[in-house]
Amino acid sequence: MTASVDELDDLRTSVRKFFETKVPEEVVRALSATTEALDPEIWSQMSTQLRAQGMSIPEQFGGDGFGTVEQSVILEEMGRALVPSPFFASVVLAARALLVSGDDDACAEYLPGIADGTVCATLAAAERDGTWDPALVKTRATKDESGSWTLDGVKSWVPSAESASLILVVARTTAGPTLFAVDARSPGIRVEPMDVLDATRPLAKVVVDGVSARMVGRDGGAGRMMARVLDLACVALAAEQVGIARRCLEMSVAYSKERRQFGRSIGSFQAVKHLCAEMLVHVELAAAAAGRAARLADTDSDEASVAAAAAHITCSAAAMFVAKETIQVHGGIGFTWEHPAHLYFRRAKASELLLGGPALFHERMLDRLGI
Repeated sequence: MTASVDELDDLRTSVRKFFETKVPEEVVRALSATTEALDPEIWSQMSTQLRAQGMSIPEQFGGDGFGTVEQSVILEEMGRALVPSPFFASVVLAARALLVSGDDDACAEYLPGIADGTVCATLAAAERDGTWDPALVKTRATKDESGSWTLDGVKSWVPSAESASLILVVARTTAGPTLFAVDARSPGIRVEPMDVLDATRPLAKVVVDGVSARMVGRDGGAGRMMARVLDLACVALAAEQVGIARRCLEMSVAYSKERRQFGRSIGSFQAVKHLCAEMLVHVELAAAAAGRAARLADTDSDEASVAAAAAHITCSAAAMFVAKETIQVHGGIGFTWEHPAHLYFRRAKASELLLGGPALFHERMLDRLGI
């Protein structure tokens, strides 16, 4: 199912109004001070009022059957408002991992809960080095004589793990990296919060010690899943980063019109005008890259993976540049804790590094291009 341009505009208007009302800056700061960074009431309203969690999940699994383009509208508005929630972990990472696994039984069991917001899930793919390379997976999965699986190992950089009731873990069997579903309340599992730059998206270390698990998909089939979900995660982060950059530009332009020096607004000075113009160029370039990646994400095009990497690289650079220069435009007040500029800068930097950093994705894009 694909929404029209007018429907996408209506969706954006509704989502923006919801977040402006429900998640103003003071709520963002309050939630960021908690370990889970989650308001259960807002999370529930996102599902019942916006249908945000279920929008991109197929109808047969309790969702609305829309695609990445529609989901990107929600993510861009979430980036604009810096919404603290497990949406990225649950809807982008975990739900997509289940769908890519091709395990219809697991999808039928877990996706309806993710779609209606009653289940918060996450994907534990990376380990100590933070990369998603299947060859570096060290967490082990062992099958006993009865055919039951247990997991042992440590996963790091797991988004929203403390608020998750379902954790999908990539572990190694004799056949290779494999996806497993774990109840977050199971004995032998321990979630340890990590010190992070961006408190709006908490990360954690997940320790599994003899934890019972259910295999999802094919034994040894998680390598392909990790590559596909990584592409989709890049597209999602790119949309968020466009929202961050747009909001920073809006704040900078508004402040340059209001702030006066030497009897005139600072926006009339050539240096500030040129800086805002350069910020706009970065925003529009990022929006174009993110939009193309979103449109290709649900197709079988060979260009989809390249577009995803290009969007992550382009949008990461744009969000960082605009967030940094927003602090400059605001001058002394931009460096204070009370001003929101640092919150956007933190999210921009954390998002840039979340999936391995720009250098890794330059290499990934070159690999996809056959270079």
